[in-house]
Amino acid sequence: MKRKKINASNAPAVAGGYSQAVDISSFERLVFVSGQIPETSEGELPVTFKAQARQVWENIEAQLNACELTKDDIVKVTIFLSERKYALENREVRDEFLGDLSPALTVIITGIFDENWLLEIEAIAAH
Repeated sequence: MKRKKINASNAPAVAGGYSQAVDISSFERLVFVSGQIPETSEGELPVTFKAQARQVWENIEAQLNACELTKDDIVKVTIFLSERKYALENREVRDEFLGDLSPALTVIITGIFDENWLLEIEAIAAH
């Protein structure tokens, strides 16, 4: 797969570790990962936002691994936060997990299905 990060010079600059667009070509597969929740496989829910965020990313990684992909194959992420106050912590944990990957990214502040979940994340991967 060929991946090219796009940040057009005549559009607003990015304000974090993401790309305005990701151009992929010569790929064989697309995998769409449904919104992952901050619960363990045993149904346990971490208490803090950072712990919930780390659990969500672990769940995304588990889904990708089940498809024989890795986080390096992620090209698009949509993050749903329950409250704006989690934006900075969200970025910190996202950067911790993704490193320099810089996928296309959208963050939405919205009501979450379960009021105890502080976030939910969905992803698209290509390989």
